[in-house]
Order: sequence, then structure tokens, then C-alpha cells
Amino acid sequence: MSFRKLTLLYILVICCLFAHSQKVAVILSGGASKGGAHIGVLRALEEQHIPISYIAGTSVGAIIGGLYASGYTPDEIETMISSEEFQKNALGTMYDEYVYYYRREEPNASWVSLDINPKKKLTSSLPASLKSPFMIDFRFMELFAPANAAAGGDFDKLFVPFRCVVADIDSSSAVIVKKGDLSSAIRASMSIPFIYNPVILNNKLMYDGGMYNNFPTNVAADDFKADVIIGSRVAERYDKPDPEDIVSQLLIMLMGKQSSGIPYPNSVLILPNVPSVDLLDFGHTRVLADSGYAAAMRKIPAIRKLVHDSVSAEDLIRRRETFNNSKPGLVFDSIIPKGLTRSQAAYVKQVLKHGREIVSLDDLRPEYYRFIDEGFIKTIYPGARFNPLTGHYDLLLDIRKADKFSVDFGGNLSLGTVNEAFLELRYKYLWNNALHFLANGYFGKFYASAKLGARVDFNTKYPWYIDLSYTYNHFDYFKNATFFFDDKTPSYIIEREYFGDVCIGLPITNAGKLGIDLTYAFTNNKYYQSNQFSRYDTADQTGFNFFAPSVCFDLNSLNRKQYASAGARLKLSLAYVNGTEDFLPGSTSTEKNEIENHHDWFCFRLLYDNYFKSFGPVKLGFYGEAVVSNQALFSNYVSSLIHAPAFQPVPESQTLILPNFRALSYAGAGLKVIVRVYKKIEYRLEGYLFQPYQEILEDPAKQTASLGPVFSTRSVIGSTSFVYHSPLGPISLGVNYYDKSPESFHLNLNFGYILFNRRAMP
Repeated sequence: MSFRKLTLLYILVICCLFAHSQKVAVILSGGASKGGAHIGVLRALEEQHIPISYIAGTSVGAIIGGLYASGYTPDEIETMISSEEFQKNALGTMYDEYVYYYRREEPNASWVSLDINPKKKLTSSLPASLKSPFMIDFRFMELFAPANAAAGGDFDKLFVPFRCVVADIDSSSAVIVKKGDLSSAIRASMSIPFIYNPVILNNKLMYDGGMYNNFPTNVAADDFKADVIIGSRVAERYDKPDPEDIVSQLLIMLMGKQSSGIPYPNSVLILPNVPSVDLLDFGHTRVLADSGYAAAMRKIPAIRKLVHDSVSAEDLIRRRETFNNSKPGLVFDSIIPKGLTRSQAAYVKQVLKHGREIVSLDDLRPEYYRFIDEGFIKTIYPGARFNPLTGHYDLLLDIRKADKFSVDFGGNLSLGTVNEAFLELRYKYLWNNALHFLANGYFGKFYASAKLGARVDFNTKYPWYIDLSYTYNHFDYFKNATFFFDDKTPSYIIEREYFGDVCIGLPITNAGKLGIDLTYAFTNNKYYQSNQFSRYDTADQTGFNFFAPSVCFDLNSLNRKQYASAGARLKLSLAYVNGTEDFLPGSTSTEKNEIENHHDWFCFRLLYDNYFKSFGPVKLGFYGEAVVSNQALFSNYVSSLIHAPAFQPVPESQTLILPNFRALSYAGAGLKVIVRVYKKIEYRLEGYLFQPYQEILEDPAKQTASLGPVFSTRSVIGSTSFVYHSPLGPISLGVNYYDKSPESFHLNLNFGYILFNRRAMP
């Protein structure tokens, strides 16, 4: 063969080699929040015009890789992952705009709530995950369903062919997912044991792929047959276990160890310098992305020795736009619930669609979270299945109902006398409407109570509810005070209330509600009006039989039911009270005849509680309260005090009869300083000024009451305390100061909540 022919043959071979485009696979490891570094790696590869023919990942690598394969740019991915929205998704925190205050029960002293099902084992009643998956599941459906529809469920037809690794715990092996529901595959791949519940794929429970293959380089070689492998690894395995953190210990036992390199030729390993961050702390994503970008740029010379092809920015933009334009918009025309009865399924469809033929994603989202907020489901998994015949999606809902019965335990333990236990049993049933029933009890020397309640929620387009309840309250103030009398054997003041209540309510905003109440009550109070009595004396009694219609607007975004440190509350109420006072004198009363009086009055109340922006570890709060009423005095001084509105801004003040902080009309306000000492430990300093319109004065000789001059006196309350917010409830140690009281300073140590059932008087 002549030299000329040999030269032509050599040139032909070289041309053929270069005519064959290289197949470049990018592999992204698991590593939880550290996976933000993968974004920088993808950004660097795009900027350097490195073609990405395939992409695969495990856990967070599956999330980043799946987003890229779905047509999102590295910049868009970084914006998503670093957002507060994604952080809330990962932590299972419901958006404030979807938390409906009108569904909340009245605050009670509960520490723990447990579902009850006698037919199940106790272990099956325990939660399968530490984080609520509702948010992340719905978000993944939003992000991945359109791309999955465009690809027809074939991961090879995405913008970039994609694979993710999941763990089949039944066969104890890694499974490579290449088709099916994209969002479910990715969600399964990041189902870290004990953090997120598993996902069902092909009728099998699938967990985080990192259990068996945290850095799936074998996918590039075996599945993609790639010419060049570029791997980004952000964690070899989880950090050393914390001896006090059982979850970290279990994760290290469960998650498989990966190889130190890529055991294939023509490969480049990128190792971003990632800082130590918490497992689900995505707030450092931008810093991590910069680290991944820098690490990838350092490897570009090594990559270019293997990758000769290039892809222009224009071509990449054109291909991405073409794919993204093929994605059908998320519009639903069919709701298909699974795991419910026929009537329950009809209820869900009505709640989500409200009779509309089609529903957009923006219309569906608030209704979906509102349904979750009702508390009737234990798990719900959404899937969007595209129907090419209609051009819309079917919303598939795999629902597991919550147990019908639940029980709450709680109360308060104190070095003082406010020791009480709390127990509540609840029953809920989803039918054509949502039904709730409850029975609770408080058990203590100072306070005892029993309540029965029933509620029906009507989840129409404009939801509303009817709440019926019957309550018995018993307060023994004398057993909770040391400054009334030396002889504590007789009771000084005992209050008993029996009342029924009907309330119609509806949401005004997600954090506010409007309630229209009708209360019918009978109260009976026993008391002495003089220090001079013995155990053989009989107490005075005042009964007050009344009905009270009222209307109340309540806006509440406080972060805790006691010792709040964030959010705000605004409560406005107007009530009309009409009833009959029946006074029966005891043996020490100066009045010897039974007295019956008719009373009726209007009462307007305003409560405002707000916490302002933090200044480092310091936060300021303001509390204000006002009552305007045309209420008249009762037949004697003590009875007038008992029935007068009370200013009680600190928890302990609810357990005391403080004459200087009761008036028919008044205003009270104060400032709060909250200092975060360490994690969940706070120091609180509070001061309040109480200004009655007219002080209630006593005539000791006649035992009657009168009103003093306008604005003639005022009193102050001071409080200082340390509060530890434990998983069960607050532990508080503090001192309260009450101006002009026989015992001004009160030392208190409490574990739990000083909270009671609602009082009869609106």
C-alpha cells in the first residue's frame, strides 16, 4: 500500500473517531444538605462547555440531578434549594399561610398527644419519620411532574437521561430507577431512615439509596456505557456518631460506606471542600455551590484531557427551551383518592375542587394543605398522572387515615399549689363533613374541670363550623393563696361554673377567625367577707344565672400557647350579658336577707400581644388589654370583685384574686424583654401598668362595694423568669411582683402549662 493511501486511511480513521460524540456521565453522591456543592459543579461544567450526556445520583444527588434532567438551570436549582421555602419543605414546616387558626382547639395544658387504635400494635402507632413529609411530597410533584409528562415516564427522554438509586429494604439491595414516576423515584432516593418515611415503588417500600450505593458510579459504566465519568462526591459517609444522638448512630449503621475513588478508567473525581453543616440545613447552599464550582474549575484541565467535545451556550439554551416548552402545565381535572370510603372520597374531591371542572396548581395548593390541616389523615402521597387525551392531569392521592381516637396528657407540676393533671380524649371521623368530639378533665386542688364538646366542619368553598360544648369549672382560690386568712380550713373563695356554649365560626384569614357565640351559664360562688370566722360559720353564696351572646374576632400567630416569643395576637370581642343575681347570706354576713337582682350589660374587650424583630439574642414584646363596660356592681364587695373583669398578663396571675387588678372598665399595658440565653433557654423580664377607670372600693361595715373617683389609682405588675422550652412543655423559675398586695412577691417554679378550660363569662 502506497504512502499516500496509508495517509488517507489514517486521516479517515481519525475523522471517524472525532465524528463519534463522547458520552459523558455526571454522577452526584448523597450527602444531605452538603449536596448544594453539586450545583456549583454543574455550573462550572456548563460554563466550560462540557457536554453532559447522562446524569445519575443518590439521595440529594438524585434531587440535584433530577432537577437538572428536568430542564432547570444550575442558577434556578440554586435559587430553589437555598430558598426558605425549600428549607421549610425539608423540615416539614407548614407555610404560615396554610396554617388555619380557626381549626385550632382552645389552648390546653397538654404535653403529649398519642393516637389510639386497639387493633394495632403500639409500634405501628409510632411515627415512621421525624419530619412531616407533606410539604416535600407536594413540592416534588410540582417540580417533577411536568418533566415526567413530557418524557412519558421514560427517564431517557428527559432533557438529560437520568437515573437514581433507591434502597429496597425487602431484598437489601440497591435498585436503579429508570422509568415510572420521576417525583416518586427521587423522593424515595432521599428517604433517609427515621427522618423521612419510605415511598412505595412497584409495590415495595423504598428508602434512601445511600444505604447501599451512595456514589453510583457503576450506573455510568453499566447502564449508560459512558466514555467519560465525572463524579462529584460531597460526603464519604455521615459524620462520626453523636453519643447522645440515637438517630446519628442509626444512620451510620444503616448507610453504606462508599469507595474512595471511581474504579473506572477515563474518570475524574471532584471533591468539593464542604464545611460541616446540619443534615437538613440548606441555608448554606450558596456557599456550598461556590465550593463545588471552585473544585470543578480546578479539575477542568483533567476533564479536558478526556473530553474533547464541546457544547455551545446557545445550543444548550435552545435544547433546554425546546424541552421545557414540551412540559404540560399542571392543571387537574380528576381527583382519585385511594384508601378512603366512597363518602370520604367524595368529601376530598369536594374540598379540593369545589365543583370546578378543572383546578390549577395555584388553586389546588391551599385546598390541599387545608385538607391536611384537618388532621384526618396520617399520610398522604400525591402523584400527578398526565392524560394526553384531555391535556390535563389526574391527581392521585394515596391516603392512610389517622386513627379515630387520640389522647392528650399534660398538666402542671409546681412547688406552689397550682398542681394539676390534664387528660383529653378525642374522636374524629371523616364523613360527608368533618366531625370532632372531645372529653377532657383537669384534676387538682386549686382547679378542677370537665368538658364535653362536639364540632362539625363544613368545608365548602367558604368553610365554617359549628361547635357545641358543655363545661364545668371549679376554682378554689383560698387553697392557692396565703394572704387572705391565717386559718385556712374554711374556703375563702370557691367558684363553680356550669355552662353550655354554641359557637359558629369561620376563617377571616389563615391566622384569624370570626366567632359568634351564645352561652348559657349558671355560676355559684362561696366566700367570706370578713376575717372573723370559724369553721362552724357558713359562707355567703352568690349565684348568677345568665345568657350571653357575643361576637369575637381573633387573629393569632403566636409561636407558643404560653411564653410566646414570636408572632402576634389581636382579639376583639363584644358581648351582651343578661342574667339574675341570687345572693344567699351566710352566718358572717351583715345582710340577713336573700337578695335577687337583674343585671344586663355590654362589654367590649381588646387584647393585643406582639413580638417585634430580634436584636441579636434580644427580642422585645408589647402586651395591651382594654375593657369598656357598663356593668353594674353586684350586691356586695366580694361578689362585685369576682364578677369584674381581671387583668392577668402573666400565667400565675390567673390563679390569684388580686383586687387591685380588677375593675369594670380598665386599660393595662406593658413591655416584655426576652433574651435567648442558650438554645431553648430564655430569660424574660416583663413590666405592666394597670389603670382602672374606677376602682372598686369596699365599705367594710356594710360589706358593700362602690366605685372610686375616675383614674384615681393605678397598679403595676413585674415579672422576671428563666424558661426552658422542653419537648414536653415549659419549665419556668421566676419571681412575680404584684403592687399593693398583702404578699407582693411570689416565687414560682413550674413544669408545664398554667392553662384552663374556657370561662363562662365572655
